[in-house]
Amino acid sequence: MWYNTEMSSDLSGYPELVQTLLSKRGITNSADAEHFLYPDFDRDVHDPFGILNMGKAVDRILRAIDANERIAIFADYDCDGIPGAVIFSDFLKKINYKNFEVYIPHRNSEGYGLNTKAIDALASHGATLLITIDSGITDVAEVAHANSLGVDVIITDHHIPQDVLPRAHSIINSKQAGDVYHDNMLCGAAVVWKLVSSLLMRRGESWGVQKGWEKWLLDMVGLSTIADMVPLKNENRALAQYGLMVMRKSRRPGLLALIAKMDMVQANIVEDDIGFMIGPRINAASRMGEPMDAFRLLSAETREEAEEYADKLVHLNDARKGLVASMVKEARKHLDTRELREIIVIGNQLWKPGLVGLVAANLVEAYSRTVFVWGRTEDGAIKGSCRSDGSVSVVNLMTSVCEGVFDGIGGHEEAGGFSVSSDAIHTLEDELVKVYQVVRKEKETVELSVDTTLTLSDVNWMNWRHVEKFAPFGIGNPKPVFLFENIKLAEARYFGKEKTHLELSFDSSSVKAILFFAGDEKYKSLTAGDLIDMVATMEVNTFRNKRELRLRIVNVTKKS
Repeated sequence: MWYNTEMSSDLSGYPELVQTLLSKRGITNSADAEHFLYPDFDRDVHDPFGILNMGKAVDRILRAIDANERIAIFADYDCDGIPGAVIFSDFLKKINYKNFEVYIPHRNSEGYGLNTKAIDALASHGATLLITIDSGITDVAEVAHANSLGVDVIITDHHIPQDVLPRAHSIINSKQAGDVYHDNMLCGAAVVWKLVSSLLMRRGESWGVQKGWEKWLLDMVGLSTIADMVPLKNENRALAQYGLMVMRKSRRPGLLALIAKMDMVQANIVEDDIGFMIGPRINAASRMGEPMDAFRLLSAETREEAEEYADKLVHLNDARKGLVASMVKEARKHLDTRELREIIVIGNQLWKPGLVGLVAANLVEAYSRTVFVWGRTEDGAIKGSCRSDGSVSVVNLMTSVCEGVFDGIGGHEEAGGFSVSSDAIHTLEDELVKVYQVVRKEKETVELSVDTTLTLSDVNWMNWRHVEKFAPFGIGNPKPVFLFENIKLAEARYFGKEKTHLELSFDSSSVKAILFFAGDEKYKSLTAGDLIDMVATMEVNTFRNKRELRLRIVNVTKKS
């Protein structure tokens, strides 16, 4: 086993592997190491009233509750907005407040963010207070429309604000100017959980809510924090950690029903289960059907009710996989015949806007370019999603084109959404390429980074316990990556329904290594007896209730 020879003596109290992994993450003293390795709720989760406008928003909501005003919750349709809506709905039900409704826009017909038709409908139902979740920060005209109808708007969001903010009653978004909260990277559900925590701090005792009850809502916060791929640093690390702990014990009928449908063991849930299993099924509701079905699942109060929606989401996700695969195939066939520019714009009038983000993510990886993919909604509007290759902020890119090119935009540096007119779509790629050189940034060279070199005998439970201390893994905290040199293959076999997944076995070791969707030709040439160098991460396989260590392949190089 090889370790970093430049380890800080301040870390000498830790096992050598832990010292190496800490040093690789820039942690060189024991105080920072303790802070990172052992998230502490009271220490790491800060006072919600430190967020700009929190007190103002709390005052307005309390006035609404006292006067029995109708409250409308307007949430985004993804696996951040929907759990966020569940959080606020659970809170209102907990204090026995009944005069509210939840509205989640249809991804394919309404698109992202507030819209005037929805606001009109909510106002007609008597709403005088509208609270957004995971959206609203760019909706200047829509908030003005709500104001004209006598509806106050509280925006809770985490997306990047534009130069002009909506004239809302209050805006809770730590990315706005003037907010000095210590962490401005919370996801949308975490922001609304902060709002609920503030309301309970102010009046929880008089409502008869047991102190600390809000921690049971962390299952939804953890789900969104991991699924929405915010950096798992600072407060987010604690929210993800405690969110997973609550998920493993949660009595939420919808969560239990969905977990059962996927043959998962609740007590074993880790971040990969959210990213690859739970999150996609929540998102399938809006991509393929009605987003309210995902809300109804997660807010269900009985197992019987939950079963119906869990079934529906599982079937929708299966259909989604097939559709996305055919869209990607069509897009790549078209792109392989044309000269590629710095930005790719591609779409089809028959493509569902709810699926184009998944296509964009695939194409970025395949072509190493920033990609804009569009489809057409049921009412004829062109809407799309974009993903950055790391060379540009897509929000900066979209805001730099001539006024009038886009009908609407929103998002983060890495990912965004847009709407565009039927005329402008034909020249969209030209407009984006024109401004790309002005707003591009130096693209970071992504090299295959290895934390340390191990042998197959080092893949043992003691070392796994060391690695596990660094979880939860995700954006900003990647899994430790290990190099295994000069190992001899005993067998290379493909498995799965379509035989697309690879499993490697090795001489003199019971450890297996796997790679899902191993389509690269270099893997197909591997045979027993080959000597290889392998880069892999370590993980626990709990399939069919067994518990064994295995490796997840990152790269394999066959030795000559």
